[in-house]
Amino acid sequence: MTVETRVEPLAGPLPGIAWHWDPETDILSGGFLVDEGAGGLDGSVELADDEGSVAVVDVAQGVVCGLDVVVWPEVQVVPELAPPVASPGRVVVPARSSRPGIASLEVDSTLSLATNRDESVFHLRIGTRREVAPVRVADHLIVELDHKRRLAGFWLTAVPPFVPT
Repeated sequence: MTVETRVEPLAGPLPGIAWHWDPETDILSGGFLVDEGAGGLDGSVELADDEGSVAVVDVAQGVVCGLDVVVWPEVQVVPELAPPVASPGRVVVPARSSRPGIASLEVDSTLSLATNRDESVFHLRIGTRREVAPVRVADHLIVELDHKRRLAGFWLTAVPPFVPT
């Protein structure tokens, strides 16, 4: 299963997002409020793979507005990893006409994760490597979409250091 989206122009300033670590569970989370919705899914999209990795995409009023990395895939360190240049916009997950009241989706795919040397930038890829278009949905969150406008990945920037308890 894939997650189809559409891109809309951003109305107003780029939202701010701050990443937070839960020191007890190692979950990395970030989100922002959506002032005006676009219509669509209101809930979450759970991305999971056969290795047990799980990431949850937060969607409010159809708008992708956050991400939680819950169970981490193996992380590859790429010293010079840098996010792509991305135009601002909103990524919308429309409601499915066959199930308009659905509050969550579960998607099975392969998840892979790369980080830079100081772990301040993370690139979460969904599925195989392919050509993507980046959309900056918040100051520190970029969503990647493939040529069919399906979710293909995320860039998380300005991630604070993890401090275990």
